[in-house]
Amino acid sequence: MPVKPPLLNAITSQPPAEAWACIAAHLQDEFFAHVAEVGAESEIVRRDRGLAELDDVLSGSAWDLWTHFEGAVPGASKGIVEFWTSATGGKAVLILDGLSLREAPWLLEQAKVRCYKLHRSEVRGSELPGETTPFAKSLGFGQRSSLENNEGGAAHKLTGGFTASCDLPWKDCEDMVGSQEAVVFWHHWPDGRMHDLSGPGAGLRKLAKEAHTHLVSDDFWSFVKRLATGRRLIITGDHGYAACGEFHDLAGEQATYMKTVFKSGRSAPATGTDAAWVPPIDLALTSAHGPHQYVLGRRKWKSAAGYPTLQHSGLSLLEVFVPFLELSK
Repeated sequence: MPVKPPLLNAITSQPPAEAWACIAAHLQDEFFAHVAEVGAESEIVRRDRGLAELDDVLSGSAWDLWTHFEGAVPGASKGIVEFWTSATGGKAVLILDGLSLREAPWLLEQAKVRCYKLHRSEVRGSELPGETTPFAKSLGFGQRSSLENNEGGAAHKLTGGFTASCDLPWKDCEDMVGSQEAVVFWHHWPDGRMHDLSGPGAGLRKLAKEAHTHLVSDDFWSFVKRLATGRRLIITGDHGYAACGEFHDLAGEQATYMKTVFKSGRSAPATGTDAAWVPPIDLALTSAHGPHQYVLGRRKWKSAAGYPTLQHSGLSLLEVFVPFLELSK
């Protein structure tokens, strides 16, 4: 989908904070819109492909905007902490690991159908790199597993919360939540399935079909109801993911360089040297989580094991933006 002139003008001429705000607004307009039940997977693929030109602009003429991403884009982890410290009474946070903007319409529509009150629906940024552990650390936990069995401790930023983390069926998750006033629940779906479906012949279409089934199911919404009963609830993700099966292949020296630095991944510890190409094909950034090298934009390369068709932690829009919803029953 061509980038419309007002958005292109904002990206190329506005200060970074305003440019990123315009990008976030565009993503919300495109990805929070209704998805018809018939042909849902095809629509998700169409929306993903429709973002290719904007990703290309941000990895080409406007690549320097990424150096301002962390400071300019409100983060999901910061939103959770702000919610936690300001909310009075019951409160809960549901982190769906790897939840991307693609899945937001089903959450929004089912919340409406099931008579939840939506207090806000936003697009927010992941940590850099867009991985699980940096997000956990931004909340004051050592890692995701620190939340298991209410062992989150007292040193994290979500003070007083009952903590849980698992990949159990939604019904079993519901049974884990009782009358606690404050709950932090980190579920491993859809990230686990994203990696399961990242091999050749799988990818975005299959994951979209599964995501639709989960997010309109009574079991999932019964779990949400348990979390939201007597509590204000945040639903968000720690990072999104890239449909790398849709990306174009690099060749020659560029492919060799990327295989050397990243193997089949999307980020790596910083090498200390910059690649020779302008515009760059990767980018070194120092974030709150230290210096890292990132694959820039919709790029992949052939590798012996096969480059994953679904992956995360690079610099493309659907990897680093997540939905951030606040609702109550």
